[in-house]
Amino acid sequence: MKKIWISYMFVSVLLSGILVSCSDFLDLKDPNHFTAENFWKDKADAESALAAAYSPIKFQMEGYYGAFNGWLNLNSRGDDVFTITNEEQSMWNIANFINSATTGNDPYGALYVGIQRANIVLKYLDNVPESGITEADRTMIKGEALVLRAFQYFLLVTNYGEVPLRLIPSNEDEPNKPATGKDKIWECIETDLNTAIDECNLPVSRPAEQKGRLERGAAITILAKVYAAQHKYEEAKALLKALMDTSYGAGKRYQLMANFADNFTTAKENNPESVFELQYNSSDGANWGNESGVNLGGSLAQFVGPAVSGGWAKLMPSAFLVSEFTKETRGTNPDVVDSKYDKRIYASMFFTPSEYGDWVSEENGWYNGTYYGGIFTMNQLWEGNAAKMAGGAPVFTVSQTSGAVIGKFLLKKYTAYFVASRSADNMANKEGTANNVRAIRFAESLLLYAEACAKTGDTGQANWALNEIRQRGGLPKKDFGQADLMKEIEHQCLLEFFGEGHRFDDLKRWYTAPQIKMTFKENDKQGADNFREKHFYYPIPSGELNNNTAMKQNDLWK
Repeated sequence: MKKIWISYMFVSVLLSGILVSCSDFLDLKDPNHFTAENFWKDKADAESALAAAYSPIKFQMEGYYGAFNGWLNLNSRGDDVFTITNEEQSMWNIANFINSATTGNDPYGALYVGIQRANIVLKYLDNVPESGITEADRTMIKGEALVLRAFQYFLLVTNYGEVPLRLIPSNEDEPNKPATGKDKIWECIETDLNTAIDECNLPVSRPAEQKGRLERGAAITILAKVYAAQHKYEEAKALLKALMDTSYGAGKRYQLMANFADNFTTAKENNPESVFELQYNSSDGANWGNESGVNLGGSLAQFVGPAVSGGWAKLMPSAFLVSEFTKETRGTNPDVVDSKYDKRIYASMFFTPSEYGDWVSEENGWYNGTYYGGIFTMNQLWEGNAAKMAGGAPVFTVSQTSGAVIGKFLLKKYTAYFVASRSADNMANKEGTANNVRAIRFAESLLLYAEACAKTGDTGQANWALNEIRQRGGLPKKDFGQADLMKEIEHQCLLEFFGEGHRFDDLKRWYTAPQIKMTFKENDKQGADNFREKHFYYPIPSGELNNNTAMKQNDLWK
């Protein structure tokens, strides 16, 4: 039941015009517009409209956490990822900071679709009569719509800067609307989130049939992200401290999974580390599209999986990322520790540990097999990508006592390596495409808390949160002084969220444009020489400029 709610409820939205005969709703071709007269009758109608508001952010192809428009481009801007040369031209342009207002595949439109649908819920929810819904359910749905709107405006303002602020349904709003100042947008985001947290009935946890719907902890973590992005660290710290005190620990709502890999497979979806998880399903395989009801599968495995497993191999780990993962070991005695490196590396990248003096158990295999007894060897994975890498690939140099070793590393996180199939990463594979995307994990709440504590001088709490992350990776507990805290927090964010699209936004929060350019050059980031302050944002897409005559291009991009 865990994936049914959003999919089936969205189907009910699409089918409402068919099921309700002889009504104005039949004439409404755009599912983004509902009429108050014949739709908002009961809780089921309200939940159907709410489900439609969840859908755009997880569009399979053009949503923020789908493949093309959000996730791939977000990763390609970071120095933890290498974008395969000319594999996807628009993504290659973004990765090299040579994109323009006409560069395709950005999430602007999908985010506004989600905002429009949230606005519809907020506008018409009170039209549902008391006989059709309890007040507890009404306020809960309102809270979810507010969080969805706020989160998508957060993504817009961080990705584009000043954008039009639309808080009512588009059929009632001015079509030509200028951009709103960033301060006003931030204010509205904070208001929506605080209202959802303080006044709405968002639950601390949900039953299995409601998994995927926003909870109180998600709203709190998103608001903490909003505060941190504005360097409001005192506010972020207070908010997250309350979350830690009331929700963290054995038997409570959130805790880190002991096995890091459990956050990226179908076996442990909606686990205690999941704060906001996008539900995917694929009952018939190879079902491409954005809104295809119960059959909407995820496409990340297709985009990043190795070629021999049916993937398109568009991204690789960067050499810088590998060097960061391998610079601290867990020790040199296999009787004391079960692997040489940070445990997270085995769930993040394909490589052959024994080539680097590692004694890790072969239980950490791929495609449901062990390193040498499974479906694919590392050489097969690497050689299968040879044509992809012909235009360029990172050179992985790993230091060993015997000297430097040139390594082979491929992206493993988000592939379907847990499926025993030679085509596990292809969209036709039902199990691989059914894997959920964990948009926000509790690890992010912890590291945001560590950052807020470090920025406000609370070294004790910063070290506590930081060591929760370190120890889950199998690294020894360490206490860092104030001068070294942020350096270690940055390092742990890099390792924890590699390939999850965090790195570029983290750098924007911590450093100036000249500092980021220097970092990119030091880390051999693609397009480092091209990076300018304007690349903090995407340009406003040409489609928006053409359709909204009051809108002007971001000043940095003029």
